[in-house]
Amino acid sequence: MESAAVPAAPDPTLHPPLEQLRHLAGELRELLPGVRVGEAQETTKEFDREAFWRRLNEAAVTVSREATTLTVAFSRLPLPSPQETQRFCEQVHAAIKAIIAVYSLFPKDQGITLRKLVRSATLDIVDDMAQLVEALYINPAQSSPENLIPYNSVWDACQHVPQIPRDNKAAALSVLTKSVDLVKDAHEEMEQAVEECDPYCGLLNDIEEDGSDSHVGEEDILGCPNNRDSYWSEEDQELIIPCLALARASKACLKKIRLSVAENGKKDQVAQLDDIVDISDEISPSVDDLALSIYPPVCPLTVRISSAKLVSVLKKALEITKASHVTPQPEDSWIPLLINAVDHCMNRIKELTQNEVES
Repeated sequence: MESAAVPAAPDPTLHPPLEQLRHLAGELRELLPGVRVGEAQETTKEFDREAFWRRLNEAAVTVSREATTLTVAFSRLPLPSPQETQRFCEQVHAAIKAIIAVYSLFPKDQGITLRKLVRSATLDIVDDMAQLVEALYINPAQSSPENLIPYNSVWDACQHVPQIPRDNKAAALSVLTKSVDLVKDAHEEMEQAVEECDPYCGLLNDIEEDGSDSHVGEEDILGCPNNRDSYWSEEDQELIIPCLALARASKACLKKIRLSVAENGKKDQVAQLDDIVDISDEISPSVDDLALSIYPPVCPLTVRISSAKLVSVLKKALEITKASHVTPQPEDSWIPLLINAVDHCMNRIKELTQNEVES
């Protein structure tokens, strides 16, 4: 009669399960800088676009599967043994390394804009997986929000991979659309503040309600109505008018650039599309700077500097677009009209801030 199999003795060299998870989280964090700054692998083979996207999708599915396996294993008792934990950690690490390896095969000549989107998606997956592992060793054996939220983040990041644009023109349109939305939001916030004639109206109302029965004097409340720095003077309001027009012109510029790329952009003109996206990417942050500069207390010189920076970016974006293939007839285009509109706004801002410059 055969004797029963004897269980393998535990490996004394293995760390406890939670210690292994902590170590894995650190290893995953160490991979992030290489993804952020890593160059594409050089190869003599012709790039196979279909094979690349298939491999990237498969790698994302693998990561998602390993995230599920790890979460289930560490969300209940008993926790996995050190040997089982080692296997889980090795599989997670291998899945993450695999998707990074696929990303590194994407060449720059397919478009810097598209490569940035693939890199961003890869970074999200690696970072979210590191957060999941950290959550599991901090809150083991729990199906808590602290564990489920990072798990859902990994799952969402992996599900996003098939939605990445497949060519540089589609990537450019994706980025430009996001920029249009950001500038639209900033412009609407500026308009709303001006319509209310009080940028801090909501904040002040909350303070007045909360302090109605207290013994705190109005002069002690930051931003209370007798603080004149919380309101626009007549001069401020006059200066805001061309600033709003400039923000509106920024939105119009981005919309027209996006439309030109959509109608005339060619997938094989990757370098020109990248140039258009690079300079257009600077418009939204510049509009944000202008929007911040008009909040009280207003410094006219700061408004003038912010406006000049935005105008410089807008004119450069329009000139690059005009010189590219997306504007087949630059002499008959909308670009000169927008340049004139931008110049008109800037000239008015200069007039209203000239005293600040001379003083």
